[in-house]
Amino acid sequence: MEKKKSYGLLLVGAILLIAGIVLAIITYNTSYRASVATGDALKELKAQISAVENNTAEGDLDALNAEVNALSDRKLSQERPYSYSLTLMFFAILLTGKGISNAVFGVYKSDKTDVKRLAMAGLLAALCYIGFAFFKIDIPVGPEKTAFHFGNVFCVLAALLLGGYWGGLAGAVGMTIGDLTTAYVTSAPKTFLLKLCIGLTVGLVAHKLLRLSRDHSPKYVTGATIAACVCGMAFNVVADPLVGYFYKTYLLGVPQDIASALAKMATVTTAVNAVVAVAAATIIYLTLRPALRKAGLFPDVH
Repeated sequence: MEKKKSYGLLLVGAILLIAGIVLAIITYNTSYRASVATGDALKELKAQISAVENNTAEGDLDALNAEVNALSDRKLSQERPYSYSLTLMFFAILLTGKGISNAVFGVYKSDKTDVKRLAMAGLLAALCYIGFAFFKIDIPVGPEKTAFHFGNVFCVLAALLLGGYWGGLAGAVGMTIGDLTTAYVTSAPKTFLLKLCIGLTVGLVAHKLLRLSRDHSPKYVTGATIAACVCGMAFNVVADPLVGYFYKTYLLGVPQDIASALAKMATVTTAVNAVVAVAAATIIYLTLRPALRKAGLFPDVH
């Protein structure tokens, strides 16, 4: 099948990357710096509430708590522009990388959008969002927080069903939207990168190395599924706290002691999330696989 070099995606990616970098610089020096000042005021207010609760100071707890809620909402709104610009920048890097590949190696002329695969990716992205936004337990760590959640279950499942590229995108988009619409907004760029990498890792092991989408014995399918899930989650257990530490320290300006505490707590929560994701994604995939095959909906992943 003949390939043709394409430069459109590279051009779009480069333009978005420049825009993302410019916006990141502007928003960091404006709204995000303002959010840091709001965070300092919020910490002082929480310390005052603690003093009132311990009877070492006087004050109206209801009024103070209302002020905390107002400052928290203000801080979140001030953090959003910088987080959006970083997410745009990371997405543009992905597009630019794909564009470079298209320009160097070309694309098949007959390549068409697979509507079925696109629909399944959209459904799984929605499930990733639901798994994170509605099925989570928040763990406060200083002014920040981490969480136990079910989002990774569907991120891994997407890669098993659709392959690394589409599955990774489904997980990245769904869970990034989950961050952007909750109090985890500053984690959205990191989430986009890591969930995409989880999908690529699971897809590489499942479909490139173990050829999971082909016909195999039930025993082989079970073993290959578990192996792919374990590899993807093992990557996340290592990468999430490590990337999170450098991301929060150097892009968000979080103090190193707080970033270190968050990284340590993230190691625990990520490990628990990983065990849940491996078990749940394996069970769901092994249950769906024969049903999708029988219905003619099982994606052919190469």
